[in-house]
Amino acid sequence: MELQQMRYVIAVAETNSFTRAAERCLVVQSALSHQVARLERELGARLFERTSRRVRLTPAGEAFLPAARQCLEAAERATAEVAAAVGVVRGRLAVGLIPTVTAVDIAGALRDFHERYPDVRISLRVGASDELTHQVEEGDLDVAFLGLPTTARLDGVDSTELTRDRLVAVVAPGHPLAGETAVDLRRLAREVFVDLPAGTAGRVQSDLAFSAAGLSRDVAYEVTNADFLARLVGQGLGIAMLPHAFVRRLAGVTTIEVTDAPTRVEHVVWSRAGRTPAASAFLAALGIPGPAVE
Repeated sequence: MELQQMRYVIAVAETNSFTRAAERCLVVQSALSHQVARLERELGARLFERTSRRVRLTPAGEAFLPAARQCLEAAERATAEVAAAVGVVRGRLAVGLIPTVTAVDIAGALRDFHERYPDVRISLRVGASDELTHQVEEGDLDVAFLGLPTTARLDGVDSTELTRDRLVAVVAPGHPLAGETAVDLRRLAREVFVDLPAGTAGRVQSDLAFSAAGLSRDVAYEVTNADFLARLVGQGLGIAMLPHAFVRRLAGVTTIEVTDAPTRVEHVVWSRAGRTPAASAFLAALGIPGPAVE
């Protein structure tokens, strides 16, 4: 069984197509199909059901896929570790972040890292803090930048706190509250809110604050994109609560201090199994404590 065969199987599984898998792997389709068929003969089981319309994993393929991914990840990490031992950083750097990160200029950091380590393949994923934490724990991401309530506990990953920031109210310029310098949660509870989906860390910090104050609120609009959230607020459809440092980037809205606002904590997290050489180099460039190579 060869690593290249595993790469082909993974590509077919992820694209549901031998044609698209061949394009991704930069090989002709006949060569890829031949290698997959050869692997199936070695295993004594078909990994894919093929029809004229679709390709999907068989039960045997479903069982094979996770192990194939683990083998490839282990091989890639071993190659990266050897390169790092002789002073070369290569491999992959998979970064996750919430859209409201303010402690680090992620785009600028990735640009600088790419210029310094061009042999590292960088990927980026934006999502919710809980999802990103799970993906780091599972090894799908190398590092992730999160925003969490002060009461949150990070299990299954290692972390460093980056910064803390209080939430502020965000309203349309023409909103009746726009002329206020400060409000409290009780006053805000009368308004219609735009917020992140229920259960996400960005939403929980506000929900907990209102609940602790014995208040309920009306969240009429749930969105996953912070910029679109701000656009809805700017149109007067509702108000929101966002980290102060993030709100400074937004146009077309008015910011109001909240006297009893919750605090959001930003963290960077990585796997407890250790940092890859690329992850170590990236975090070191950001001033995150830790050895250059582990």
